[in-house]
Amino acid sequence: MAIEVAPLTPVFAGRMTGIDARRTQTAEEVAAVDAGMARYAVLVLPGQDITDEQQLEFTRNFGPLQDGANSTERRHELRLDPAFADVSNIGKDGRMLARDDRRRMASLGNRLWHSDASFRIVPARYSLLSGRVVVTEGGNTEFADMRAAYDALDRTTRNDIEDMICEHSQIFSREQLGFTEYLPEERARMKPVRHRLVRTHPISGRKSIFLSAHIGGIVGWPMPEARAFIRDLMEHATQPRFVYAHRWTRHDLVIWDNQATMHRVRRYDDLTMVRDLRRTTTKCDGPTAAQDAA
Repeated sequence: MAIEVAPLTPVFAGRMTGIDARRTQTAEEVAAVDAGMARYAVLVLPGQDITDEQQLEFTRNFGPLQDGANSTERRHELRLDPAFADVSNIGKDGRMLARDDRRRMASLGNRLWHSDASFRIVPARYSLLSGRVVVTEGGNTEFADMRAAYDALDRTTRNDIEDMICEHSQIFSREQLGFTEYLPEERARMKPVRHRLVRTHPISGRKSIFLSAHIGGIVGWPMPEARAFIRDLMEHATQPRFVYAHRWTRHDLVIWDNQATMHRVRRYDDLTMVRDLRRTTTKCDGPTAAQDAA
């Protein structure tokens, strides 16, 4: 079957057919996915009924794996291999998480606009999310095109942010939701890291804004001013004209480029409906900014 991509919005995101993620990919198929990502930033591959092992093998075509567990997750509680981010409401015992479960509280951060692993020195490149069990009401994943958002900035703002360095940490994003329960070793792992606010894509050459709920400050700025400025940028970058909302169908495999997008999950009834999505992630080539003074 020929590989084809149909646009899902006038700005970005596409539906790719002709790829079977269950089998070993040829060099041409890997190149086609990379080319599709460089153009669309989000690709939806429908009908991918894959196992965890097949998802890991497919993901490795696009770079080294990034540990999927967040800094607030404890290893003995993990339901999946640590290479996966468990984007579900299910515990290791197979039961839905209780309303006050600490893991559920932390996972609510996924409802904020963010870029995966921006709280790490080497942030994420591609994220691949497999819809194993999906819900019929709510639970959409929304994506915002940070390239189009950058292009729409006025010239003065583009000049102002060109060399800005921001500080990212999960503490910053979780505190927006009132989540403050961290062990000392967790706080140590969540020390802020630094990233450039403007990035240039290594394949397409397009510039984008590296925004995320994990941003808590701008180097050299007072915190209130920095957070107000980042909030203004977030409002600009998540206008409907820059957003694609994905309504999940079982066995969808959605791939997005964290170098060019932000995303968030929309609310669903996670106390009565099971939702099991499993994410694998690859790393970028390296840090976006020096860390020595962070």
